[in-house]
Amino acid sequence: MANIYYEKDADRSVITDRRVAVLGYGSQGHAHALNLKESGIDIRVGLRDGSASKAKAEAAGLSVRSIANATAEADLIMMLMPDTEMAAIYEEHIAPNLNDGDALFFAHGFNIRFDLIRPTAGIDVCMVAPKGPGHLVRRTYTEGGGVPCLIAVEQNPSGTAKELALAYADAIGGARAGVIETTFTEETETDLFGEQAVLCGGVTALVQAGFETLTDAGYQPEIAYFECLHELKLIVDLMYEEGIAGMRYSVSDTAEYGDLTRGPRIINDAVKAEMRQILSEIQSGRFAEEWVAESRAGRPNFHALEAAGHDTLVEKVGKELRRMMPWISAGKTSVTETSGGQG
Repeated sequence: MANIYYEKDADRSVITDRRVAVLGYGSQGHAHALNLKESGIDIRVGLRDGSASKAKAEAAGLSVRSIANATAEADLIMMLMPDTEMAAIYEEHIAPNLNDGDALFFAHGFNIRFDLIRPTAGIDVCMVAPKGPGHLVRRTYTEGGGVPCLIAVEQNPSGTAKELALAYADAIGGARAGVIETTFTEETETDLFGEQAVLCGGVTALVQAGFETLTDAGYQPEIAYFECLHELKLIVDLMYEEGIAGMRYSVSDTAEYGDLTRGPRIINDAVKAEMRQILSEIQSGRFAEEWVAESRAGRPNFHALEAAGHDTLVEKVGKELRRMMPWISAGKTSVTETSGGQG
């Protein structure tokens, strides 16, 4: 069973005398920086020259520096930039300003797991990964709660890296909900697999296939949209709140019987074999190599696939139907306004 820690297990004094730099001011960056500041931590934000996030961070009362200057000032640096940009930024702006005794933190293990960043031996290397988006990390903190966090230690020359990671997680609110100990390898490989096989890749492919099966059979696209996409939120919310068994208890007997008898025919041995292949590609580093190469080439395949996804019938029908339900988007900005927000 996993080791789980709470506020009583965290020694906040371990971090109160540190100078912390949060690099990036996107979804996670703004939440970490503001929560740390309100927890009494000496915090500054490091941003690239010309970053559109500078004004936002300063308006929130935060001190903003260049990435190099923020790193030079601090002795604990949290890296919250995009995975594919992190290594180049590290080599140019961060590594020259690190000293033995400093601590380098990540919220995802990608760059350490796949050796894209290789810190020197005298630096603590830790991970604090909230298991929720930045806006939730921030909101729950202001409400007196928190989002569960993962912590991991890759390098521990100080002998106190775990205590420092736990204190950081506590300062952003994670210890209020629970902090689970893991490793960089476990977090990275399971996170990528979950995204690809279930949460993003698996779900979207299943929705698209279900929608196309109904429309190809002559059913109205609007009806197919409701049955294969719109109602997915109801099922996911039930599982989120009470698990799979709780969801099955809440739906009709007909739905539950169909779930129990037909679900395994959809997610069958062939699908599970493909999942194992995807996991193998993650573990071997093949996916990381592919994604880094794609980014360095300007992401041509990524952008082509993204554009093709926007042009599908399910997206066109959904856009029109959501206009009938303004409560769905009430108070929210559009996808184009919120994309790419790492700062």
